Amino acid sequence: MSATSQTSPTSPTTPAPAAATGARLLQGERNWWFLGPGGGLARLRPGQLTEDGTLRPGTERSLREHGLLTAPAPRSYALTVLTSTHCNLGCGYCFQNTGQDSLGGSRPPRIARKRLTSRTITEILDFTDRQMAAAELAKLRILLFGGEPLLNPRGCLELLERAADHGLASAWMISNATLLTPALATGLADRGLRSVQVTFDGDRPDHDRIRIRRSEGGGTFDTIVGNLARASESSPLRWIFRVNVSQETYRGVDSLLDRLAGALDPARCTLYFAQVGDVGVGYGNDLRHTRDLSARFTRWQRRALDLGLGVTRPQAHRPCATCGHGDGRYGAVVSADGTLASCWETAGKPDWEVGTVAGGYLPGTHTRDRWVGCEDLYRRDEDRRTLAEFHDTVDAALLDYLDETGRL
Repeated sequence: MSATSQTSPTSPTTPAPAAATGARLLQGERNWWFLGPGGGLARLRPGQLTEDGTLRPGTERSLREHGLLTAPAPRSYALTVLTSTHCNLGCGYCFQNTGQDSLGGSRPPRIARKRLTSRTITEILDFTDRQMAAAELAKLRILLFGGEPLLNPRGCLELLERAADHGLASAWMISNATLLTPALATGLADRGLRSVQVTFDGDRPDHDRIRIRRSEGGGTFDTIVGNLARASESSPLRWIFRVNVSQETYRGVDSLLDRLAGALDPARCTLYFAQVGDVGVGYGNDLRHTRDLSARFTRWQRRALDLGLGVTRPQAHRPCATCGHGDGRYGAVVSADGTLASCWETAGKPDWEVGTVAGGYLPGTHTRDRWVGCEDLYRRDEDRRTLAEFHDTVDAALLDYLDETGRL
């Protein structure tokens, strides 16, 4: 058995070895799937588990011998930098909004506007050097974030260029792509950017109603797809599509997949489906994690694969490099003015700072109530068991299909 082998084991309940390591067991239609914390995958036969869905001693021993129960130490330092806290879109659900547009338009009030400068880049890279030395890491991975990072293209380019002397191994960006040009795509790729994550809120009609321009209103779907197509011609960048699923968008996802596969090179596109969390001021996602919704997720994933699009693979539960350790040991989130946050959801928000790049992290006694992890601020009406069962069902069905079609 190897990290990618399929030994002929997933279970509704997680056994002790899995719980201890963050591994997952998922029950498929014919097999059980074991997802190790290091990214390894194994297919287990029913006989390799007990009747209550726990690993038999021999199975656990075999998984351990092949390293599938071991979570490897981080190999690179994960640095997230907000190059601009401003955004040119006015999405009502954005977690960086501080209120709703009182006029009902596309200009909800946001976190304070900050812009990354050369001086702050120097401080960020000096801070990163210290953190990497303390963690004994030589490689750096950067996420360009915002607001909209491309509202400060010079800051994006300068940060990547200067990071080359600080162990930069790879970089990616989360952008709305409305400002992406072929020349900018080429310049970013030349400086180490490998991929860009872009959000779609359903198909064109729903997307254009939700992801609208902040200044003059109006939809953005055609602009985004056109920019991606032109950037693909001038650069090797790959695209990651986050497809937001809510009560306002789920009906258009099927047609969205066909539209994206027809307009772009599917081989360079990977997507995943995500429910919009209830973090925006005054926003609520009423879509529940039902069997009908899990069946839709499964259908969308299979359709995407059949169209040649990539789909993100299920993974074990692993702590986030930036917010999962409580002390910024393996990663950091830095706002455009050099303030530190525990995660991107609190970056740029007043009273959530956990330090500065100039002075380092504040003592734990000061940051204890400010240190939150990914999705900690999301409001959910459903319990954790319901959410876990939903994700397990969807992930098991995806692994079954990948196996059935020879894509594993």
